[in-house]
Amino acid sequence: MNGEQVVPRGVPTIRSVDHVAYTVPDLDAAVSFFVDHFGGELIFHDGPFSGQADEMTRRLNVDPRAVCRLAMVRLGLHTNLELFEYDAPEQRPSPPRNSDIGGHHLAFYVDDIDVAHAYVSAIPGVTLMDGPNGVAPDSPVAGQRWFYFLTPWGMQMELTSCPGGRFYADLPGARMAPPSEHWR
Repeated sequence: MNGEQVVPRGVPTIRSVDHVAYTVPDLDAAVSFFVDHFGGELIFHDGPFSGQADEMTRRLNVDPRAVCRLAMVRLGLHTNLELFEYDAPEQRPSPPRNSDIGGHHLAFYVDDIDVAHAYVSAIPGVTLMDGPNGVAPDSPVAGQRWFYFLTPWGMQMELTSCPGGRFYADLPGARMAPPSEHWR
């Protein structure tokens, strides 16, 4: 590079996303949901954890009297899903909507959105939103079909698909991580 030193951007030594995490009202039920319906693999349970003085606040930004248990579930080849169950004073029981600060959803890629929609619609306690939906032909993800649903405890999730395997093809977004060839 003509003797120029490359200065790395971002957190020094960063290598990958390690996990995503969600707080759930019933840890065992949430683990079962992901294992039974999404092919997850339970890796471990841990806890309960609590702190002394303000340790829980300093470490996790929760009420100092909070107690938590957690589980790690492997989803597919590349995603570790950490699930937390807290017992904490003044805990808000309602999950945020997508429009709320901190709103979120977890999305899975499927090959056949219609078959996946039929499957998810039969899971007890799941609430389906409208869909499957398409996107505009001039969208960067033209051909994509998707729908949202709520887990039995209200967590927002999405299933998405793009027939023909041209998801983000010929676009700057083609650098996005593609769906894996195989779930495991």
